[in-house]
Amino acid sequence: MAGDERALAGFLAQSGMDRDSLMQSANDPETLAGALDYLLADERLLLAFCEAEAVPPETPARARAALPGANPEW
Repeated sequence: MAGDERALAGFLAQSGMDRDSLMQSANDPETLAGALDYLLADERLLLAFCEAEAVPPETPARARAALPGANPEW
């Protein structure tokens, strides 16, 4: 998302974080879970991310399932 200013601004607005707090907590599992939740909620953003990172679209959902607050049905 960092390369997509609109996506980053949307995530910051949704999370209530600013850029500095995001940078400080970037490795925190809850921050990662929130970022993945945001990514997974927007198919356009998800597909653009997967294409840019050369990963299958299922990969972010699998990563999200391993983080705190995951839906057990994932």
